[in-house]
Amino acid sequence: MNIFPIFTLTPLALLTVNILAWGFIHISLSLLLASLPLRWFKNDSHLYQSKKWEKNGELWQWLVKVRQWKHKIPDGKHIISKGYEKQNLQGVSLSDLEVFLYESRRAELTHWLSIPPACLFFIWNPIWAGWVMIAYALIFNLPIIIVQRYNRPRLIRLIALKKCRKTVY
Repeated sequence: MNIFPIFTLTPLALLTVNILAWGFIHISLSLLLASLPLRWFKNDSHLYQSKKWEKNGELWQWLVKVRQWKHKIPDGKHIISKGYEKQNLQGVSLSDLEVFLYESRRAELTHWLSIPPACLFFIWNPIWAGWVMIAYALIFNLPIIIVQRYNRPRLIRLIALKKCRKTVY
């Protein structure tokens, strides 16, 4: 016996509710995480560390050719007008690079947190549509997570190089 969906909607109502729900989820999470202090993202927690199997981000180039499409992903700053522009570095000073690193962690967390709410869509969607919502969450968020995981090891190496040069001179 299926308990989902808990209630049924017409196809048009279903489409409308799904679009509004996703809009609410994306904007709410983005605004919430954009309002968190930058210091919360200074800690190199386990979530953000490049795993050995990622080969310092190169796995993502090998698997999905990330360099060929990463520039096509729109920057969320242009959508919510709050946050940090990630398409281009704001500068090349050590502090600019560190802010970019912390913002990449914020972006990754935002997109990881955007995936689980897809499970809520089973409440009002038929089972097949609930699975479509899961697929949507993965298709929309995983590429952005992959870009962060590809870029971050390179950024960390650049920061280390800057720090090394700073101590030498």
